[in-house]
Amino acid sequence: MNFETLVQTLAETHQTFQQQAVQSINSSLVLRNYLFGYYIVEFEQKGNDRAQYGTRLIASLSDRLKTQGIKSCSASNLRNFRQFYQTYPEIYQALPDEFRNDRSLTQLSQKIRLSWTHYQTLMSLANPDERRFYEIETAANQWSTRELDRQITAALYERLALSRNPDEIKRLATQGQIITAPRDAIKDPYILEFLELQQRPTYSEQELETAIINKLEHFLLELGKGFLFEARQKRFSFEEDHFYVDLVFYNRLLRCYVLIDLKLDKLTHQDLGQMQMYVNYFDRFVKTPDENPTIGIVLCKRKKDALVELTLPKNSNIFAAQYQLYLPSKEELQQQLQEAAQNVTSSDSNKA
Repeated sequence: MNFETLVQTLAETHQTFQQQAVQSINSSLVLRNYLFGYYIVEFEQKGNDRAQYGTRLIASLSDRLKTQGIKSCSASNLRNFRQFYQTYPEIYQALPDEFRNDRSLTQLSQKIRLSWTHYQTLMSLANPDERRFYEIETAANQWSTRELDRQITAALYERLALSRNPDEIKRLATQGQIITAPRDAIKDPYILEFLELQQRPTYSEQELETAIINKLEHFLLELGKGFLFEARQKRFSFEEDHFYVDLVFYNRLLRCYVLIDLKLDKLTHQDLGQMQMYVNYFDRFVKTPDENPTIGIVLCKRKKDALVELTLPKNSNIFAAQYQLYLPSKEELQQQLQEAAQNVTSSDSNKA
C-alpha cells in the first residue's frame, strides 16, 4: 500500500462511518419523536392529573421542555409527535409484551425505516393502504423526501391500482410494487411532467424523445423498478429495410428487453403491429436463450382499450399506455379508482 492509497482508504473509511453516524442520528430522532407521541397519548388516556392540564396539555408541556433545554418541542411539533404514534400504533403494539414492558429501544428502532421528514409526508395520507404502499416503496427504492412527494402528487398508488385487478390492489398496500410479470411493470398513464415542456398544441416525436433522454434519470424513476437504459433510435435491418426503435431498455428484474415507441396522438392498430414486429425481431435475433421474452410498450396520447384487445392476442407482451405531459388531478384519479371498485362490487353482486 502506497501513501496515496492509504489516504484514499482512510477517506473512504471516514465517509462510511460518517454516513452511518448520520443514519444513526436520524433513526434516533425518529424513535425519540415516536416515543414522545406514545407517552403523550398514554398520559392523555391514563394520566392521574391529566384533567389539571386539559386542552392546555401540549402548550404546558412545550413550555416546560423548553426550560430544560430540549429543542424541537414546540406545540406544533408535539402535536406531530402525537399524530405520529396515532398513525403508526402498530410499531409499538407489534412488540411482544416483555419488550413493551422493558421499553426496548433496540426492538423499536428496527421498526423505523425512514427519516422524520418522510414520516411527516406520509402522515398527510388518510388512506392506510396508500400510506403503507408509499412507506414500502420509499424504503425499498431509497426515495428522497422530494421524490416521495412527487410520487404522491403524481398519484402513483392510484395509477398502479387502476392498472391492476382488485385482488392485486391489496397486495400493493402490503408488499409494494412486486415485479414478477410483464403487466406488473406497466403504468397507465405515465406522467412526464418532469420534462418541463411548455404547453403548446403539438410536439414532434423527436422533441418528446429528446426531452426524455435529457431527463433520463427522472424517466427511469417514472418507468418503475429495474429499468436500465440501453439505446435511443436503435436500428435493425431486415431485407434491405431499416427500422428504428425509439427507446430500448432492459429490466433486470424481469430479465428481458423493454422496447418503447412514442406516438404523439391516437393509437392505431398499425402502431401495435409495428411494435409486434419490433418485439419479434428482438426475441429471434437479440435476446439470449436464458432471457425472457421482450416487452413492447407503445406510449400514446390517446388510446381505446377495445382496439388494443381486438388487435393483440391474449397474454401478449405488447402494451399500450397513455402518457400525460402534465400532472393529473389526484382527485380525478381517486374518483376513477372508486368507480372501478364500485363496478367490481356490482359485478360480483350480479354474479351472486
